[in-house]
Order: sequence, then structure tokens, then C-alpha cells
Amino acid sequence: MSVPSLLSRLTVSGSNLAGFGFQQVRTKWTDWRMLKDAKRRKCVVESAKDRLRVNSLRKNNILPVELREVASAEIHAFPRDTSLVRVRERCAVTSRSRGIVHRWRVSRIVWRQFADYNKLSGVQRAMW
Repeated sequence: MSVPSLLSRLTVSGSNLAGFGFQQVRTKWTDWRMLKDAKRRKCVVESAKDRLRVNSLRKNNILPVELREVASAEIHAFPRDTSLVRVRERCAVTSRSRGIVHRWRVSRIVWRQFADYNKLSGVQRAMW
């Protein structure tokens, strides 16, 4: 067995190398929090129709109590990440979750930095 073929087999599997239990994966997300939030958003979109249907049955006062109880039990069967409340607005640059300027989807810190260097459209420094 030649050395290049052995080396190529080890690099493909990745986990066989001593000390390297994982292989680095590059994504377009800033950090793991943003990736997690993106997965939550995807779950919300996938289950939005079903969740809305069950929730409207659960909150309807005209329907019998038994039907509302069944709908209430069914709403708890959905994963937690399918709820819209768990989705959080994050800065597109730093993934900061607080102080977001919604129009530009960046945090106040990044917004100020971009505005200082004329990187944002429609933003002008105050002069008086």
C-alpha cells in the first residue's frame, strides 16, 4: 500500500486521525447561535399551518370542551422550536441578539460603526 492512498483514506474519514474527533464545517452563519436560530426559523415555517390550525381549535370558545382538550394535548405534541416566540432577531454581522436596528438587521454597535464610515444607505450624521 502506498503512502498517498493511506493518507487520502485518513483525510476523507476525518475521525480516524488522532486527536481530531470532529471535522470543521464552514457555514455562512456567524456563530452557533445564529445557526440555531436559523434552524428554529425553518421549523416555524414548516409547521406554521398545522400549529395555527390546532391553536385556533384550542382557543375557540364555541367548540365543546372535549374537542378543545384534544387540541390542547395536540399542541403540546409539537416541538418547542416550532413556536414563533422562540425565534429571536439577531445581528447579521455579529449575531448579537440585543439592540437590533430592524431596518438594517444589525446591532446598534455595528450600525453606528457602519454609519460613521458611510456604509449605510440613507443614514447621515447629525449636524447642527
